[in-house]
Amino acid sequence: MSSSKFDPRRRLTLGFAGLSLLLIAGCQVRPLYSEGPSGAPATALASIGISEAKDRVEQRVRNALIFLTSGGKGEPVAPQYQLALSVSHQTTGVLFDERKDNDTASAGRLVIEADYNLTRVDTSKTVKSGHRKAVALVDFPIQEFAKLRAIRDAENRAARELAEVIRADLAAALGN
Repeated sequence: MSSSKFDPRRRLTLGFAGLSLLLIAGCQVRPLYSEGPSGAPATALASIGISEAKDRVEQRVRNALIFLTSGGKGEPVAPQYQLALSVSHQTTGVLFDERKDNDTASAGRLVIEADYNLTRVDTSKTVKSGHRKAVALVDFPIQEFAKLRAIRDAENRAARELAEVIRADLAAALGN
């Protein structure tokens, strides 16, 4: 009779487990756009200057981008990159009450779109440009002030989401 110590299935299983452990030992788990050994993406993100805003929604996107790119430290004194940002927004009604004579919507959607262009300050070369969009849904109450406040809250939510998407684009571009 053969001994269980020399069973071919057991040897195969142990060999496979050992090989798996060796392969896993070489893996590293870290965030996708974190600082590497040189600190390149986070340092590059923190050195982005962002153009001035023209309205309230664009200012919300700009403020969120400054916070996300600098880690809460504010704008750089001498930026290495300049981000030209242009933001537009539109609110539309989507659910109209057919029973009433007036065409009042009970819900809507707010769309914020941004065109951006990231350039190096020293060479004026474009590093990344793009067009991104964020959508926020909103309920329209009957009271006018509550409706205005709901629209403003939707603008703030969409601006924060848009800034996160743009920051991810910039981190990917600067990480390469």
